[in-house]
This record gives sequence, structure tokens and C-alpha cells, in this order.
Amino acid sequence: MNKTISVAQIKEAAQEAYEQVKGNTEGKNADYIPYLANIDKSLFGISICLMDGQIIQFGDSEYKFGIESVSKVHTAVLILRQYGAQKLLEQIGADATGLPFNSIFAILLENDHPSTPLVNAGAITACSMVKPIGNSDKKWKAIVENITDLCGSAPQLIDELYKSESDTNFNNRSIAWLLKNYNRIYDDPSMSLDLYTRQCSLGITTTQLSVCGATIANKGTNPVTKKQIFDASLTPKITSLIATVGFYEHTGDWLYTSGIPAKTGVGGGVMGTLPGVFGIAAFAPPIDNAGNSVKAQLAIKYIMNKLNLNIFGGEQVSIIN
Repeated sequence: MNKTISVAQIKEAAQEAYEQVKGNTEGKNADYIPYLANIDKSLFGISICLMDGQIIQFGDSEYKFGIESVSKVHTAVLILRQYGAQKLLEQIGADATGLPFNSIFAILLENDHPSTPLVNAGAITACSMVKPIGNSDKKWKAIVENITDLCGSAPQLIDELYKSESDTNFNNRSIAWLLKNYNRIYDDPSMSLDLYTRQCSLGITTTQLSVCGATIANKGTNPVTKKQIFDASLTPKITSLIATVGFYEHTGDWLYTSGIPAKTGVGGGVMGTLPGVFGIAAFAPPIDNAGNSVKAQLAIKYIMNKLNLNIFGGEQVSIIN
């Protein structure tokens, strides 16, 4: 079954979403990280990147905010690039925990592997696996270069956020050492935790995230830079990871109502990928009780439903100008 939509229809849906959602006052900033608590809660941006590199954007789409847990997707891609799909499955896993993103209980329940690189435990393990082992500076360089490749431009470390995260990451310290106890971390635990904390503190824009989502949707080729970032065979693996646990314990509800695999972060960003169609991102700081941006969710869901697009719809979608 084929479906054709126009760029004008996508723009119209995105503008309607922006206008309808921008006045929403639900949720609150992530106050357990002091830096995030002070971000202007009225900020709101939407960006869509099409397969030909066209970008549709509204609102504060160029504002740099903390990437937080959306970065887990990027580092999962890096591990897939460096090791391949089977090694990721063996050393981390690809299973949803059904529990909060920072759950320690999940590690105790599944002590044979950290479940998935898209929760905190698996993401810290992923940072421990980044090559070269044992060299923090070169690992960090690889992490940043990979994000730059995926997004088409470089992120920027937010020093104040990094300090704020480092001063308050007590739960993640417990996770790192518990992983060490089960031999499920593959480099120095403190180094691995620091790399994870730093990557979460990178400043990113809504537009950059939409380009990353589009790169995944475009079988590893960045539609803006035209550079092949990862092998096309990895695309289903990345998309499945996002679809399985992108919204943590609310992932099933999200997919059921939106129809698009998407990854969220407590900084207020949400990045979605619709294979062969587009990458989409939205940003607004106030989050719900599961750590997901209220306005970003509403906006992306509105656009998907307005355009009647769904990853499970079985349609071949074409976009025309």
C-alpha cells in the first residue's frame, strides 16, 4: 500500500502542533539536576528533517539544551559501529526493563546483562565499551565525533550542566559499581560513569536531533551532509532499540498512541525516527513523572496522527514537494 504526502502538509501539521501545544503548562523541569531546574520552561521547538535534507522548524529549534538520555541512542550507534550487532546483544542486551530509566532493581533482576543501552545501566556499560579501552580522552573524542556525524554538526559541552550532573549523580555511581560487581562493565567504572555524565551534558538543538533521527531513518546516510555514517544493516537494530524502550515504562503507551519510535531525555528533548520518511524532534523543558517532555510528546503525537503516519501501518510513504 502506497501513501503520498506533501511537504506543505508536513509543514501545516507541524505549525498546527506548535500553535496548539505551546501554551501547555503541564509538567515541571527536572529539578533533581539543579541546572535543568533553572531552564526557561516556556522554551519550545519542533524540527523535522526529510530524507532529501529539507528541514522544517518552528519555535526555539536552535536553542542548545542538555541532550541527556537521548545521547544513549548515539552511543548505542557507536557501539554498533565499533563492535557489530551481535556483540552489543551479548555484552549489553536489547531487552526493555519495564522499569524507570535509573532503576537499580533492574540490574539485580537481570544480572546477566544490563538489558539495553538505552537505560542508565546499559548506557554506562556502552561508554565502558567505547574504543580505545582505557583512554578517556580518545573515548570522549570518539563519542563526540560520532554525535557530530549523526547530527551533521558538533554538539557543545555545557560545563555548568556537567558540573551539576557530576555533583548529583549518586544513583548512577551506585549503578556503575553494581555493574562492576557483576562483571558487566568493561573499563574503569569511574571513567565510564564520567564519560556517560559528560555525554548527557552536551548541548544539542532540536534541529540537530531531527537530523540524527533522519540519519537513522535514511539507513545510516546523513541526509544533510550526505555522509554514510553507519552500515544500512544496522538501521533495524537501532530502530528496534528505540522502539522497545525509548519512553522507558511508558514506551508501549507511546507507540500505541503515536506510531513512531522515539527517545526521550529529561532535558526536555524527544527524538523520533520514521524509517524512510523523516526524523523528528521536539523540545520543551517541563517533563512528566517518567522524565518525558510533556509538550514534545504532544507535538510529535499530533503531527503523526494528523498525517496518519505509523510505523506499523504497512504503507510505503512518499513525500512530494
